[in-house]
Amino acid sequence: MSIFREKVCVVTGGASGLGRALCRQLAAYGADVTVADLNAEAAKGVMQEILERGGKATSCHVDVTEPTSIEKLVNETMARLGRLDFMFNNAGITVIGEFRDLPLDEVMKVLNVNLKGAVNGSHYAYQAMVRQGFGHIVNTASGLGLAPGPTQLPYVMSKFGVVGLSETLRYEGLDLGIRVTAVCPGFIQTSLIENVRTFNASPQDVISQIPVKVVDPDEAARLVLRGVAKNRAIISFPSYVGILTFIYRFFPGLFLRQSLKSIRAFRKIRKEADIMKIT
Repeated sequence: MSIFREKVCVVTGGASGLGRALCRQLAAYGADVTVADLNAEAAKGVMQEILERGGKATSCHVDVTEPTSIEKLVNETMARLGRLDFMFNNAGITVIGEFRDLPLDEVMKVLNVNLKGAVNGSHYAYQAMVRQGFGHIVNTASGLGLAPGPTQLPYVMSKFGVVGLSETLRYEGLDLGIRVTAVCPGFIQTSLIENVRTFNASPQDVISQIPVKVVDPDEAARLVLRGVAKNRAIISFPSYVGILTFIYRFFPGLFLRQSLKSIRAFRKIRKEADIMKIT
């Protein structure tokens, strides 16, 4: 992983989950890391952890939904360190429930953080990287950005958008020295799962329906950085993400049956939630 040594890296959503793991591993590889997060105190904690281990890091408060906040982050990084080698647009949230149950403001909140946040981060990082003639933008999407899943419509919409953003920008940036990667993992043991927001179903019941083993954040970060070092356009893991994507593209009937099975299973716990709410 010598590609990251002495490189300037910014990670949004860097205070927890995959972001935190990325920050720690990047610093261990010798990068100068900016831990950017809406939770400024948590970001400081990750920074302090890196510094105590002998790494290089700073932290800052950033709201990825606000363009001026991202612009300031990129400009201050450029002013302080003279360049921006890697921009990890990693901040994300989710909400689980049927579309008929979701308030519109909850839908837009997910889109604003996940998609608008990636657009803001990519825009200002790309401008800086075009000026300097090099750089790599890494956008955290999801396996659900390659193959849709019921009960997560806002998340799916946002992550399909992040994949489209990343793949298109990769082509545009090729002759300009800019690399772009979309990260499309399966379930990672992060706050998105631990503190999942649900509508008309209990979080515990929703989590119990996850049919696969979740990935440890440190292992996920290792796989992400290995893929980034190889300049992969799409980094997907575990293997079931690739399998589901293949089925979605080439066996739509089979994918439809699996999706119907999933939504019908959810509706069983949704009905129980409705009954509990009435009583």
